[in-house]
Amino acid sequence: MRIGVLGAAQIAPAALINPAKANPDVVVGSVAARDVERAKEFATKHGINRVHDSYEAMIADPDVDAVYIPLPNGLHGRWTRAALEAGKHVLCEKPFTANAAEAREVADLAAKSDQVVMEAFHYRYHPFALRAEEIIAAGELGTLRRVDVAFCFPLPRFSNIRYDYALAGGATMDAGCYAVHMLRTFGGSTPEVVSAHAKLRDPLVDRAMTAELRFPEGHIGRLRCSMWSSDLLRISVNVVGDRGELRVLNPVLPHVFHRFSVRADGRNRVERFPRRPTYAYQLDAFAAAVLRGEPVPTTPEDAVENMTVIDSIYRAAGLPVREPC
Repeated sequence: MRIGVLGAAQIAPAALINPAKANPDVVVGSVAARDVERAKEFATKHGINRVHDSYEAMIADPDVDAVYIPLPNGLHGRWTRAALEAGKHVLCEKPFTANAAEAREVADLAAKSDQVVMEAFHYRYHPFALRAEEIIAAGELGTLRRVDVAFCFPLPRFSNIRYDYALAGGATMDAGCYAVHMLRTFGGSTPEVVSAHAKLRDPLVDRAMTAELRFPEGHIGRLRCSMWSSDLLRISVNVVGDRGELRVLNPVLPHVFHRFSVRADGRNRVERFPRRPTYAYQLDAFAAAVLRGEPVPTTPEDAVENMTVIDSIYRAAGLPVREPC
């Protein structure tokens, strides 16, 4: 599978280029950027053979089978649609689109195609996530009572595009999309938003968000996310049932460090997982889906569910949903 990188983004080496070096099914063969000189520098640094002078040229290249999209949030939907219309498979960075309506448009287009479209929630492909689902599904924790997820990190440079409303920025779009996805994954379904409260960077953009949610089965969810708040660094999942509790420290990058602990029926244990990067597992899954038709969990339909919750959180907090660029 020959992949082109749409944008010389900082995340691309960790998320795609480095894992591809160890994956015999994948070649990262080209890159495009708005600034062709930047694309050339990026290509030279990372050993990429071909440079395109526009996103359109990349997507039109017959030697590109799939496109990786690490562009700003508000551009994800536009270029995923363009890639699909050109017959390319897509690995799109989270969040999938600017809002749920746009996610539905992309999902409908993907459903009519033969292409694989996958949202890049890399944590979802790591063994810890599969193990957590297994423990919950086996009933080891009993009936679920509560799922708490926090994803807080400091980003005090307010000129960063993640704070730009015009590019579909905000803490809930950036860190919060992970938190929402983890609530859904480990909570077992898609919850309804009960309430939400934002701390603002400006009148339209949240720098932090808290939300209370309720699952159809009756258990509750709590979400905290921020790019600048008193919770400078907090990345965790806590799943509580009537028989036990699962705690995961650093579910986003467990290969850097993690703690996975289970308390059930009065006994405590800690489980450990490989140091192999989440991104490597994600690329394995994307290649398997494209080359062998294997299923993936982070589909366009899954993305519609996630974006629906994000939109509901913004509305509950009195903020507008994000708009595509």
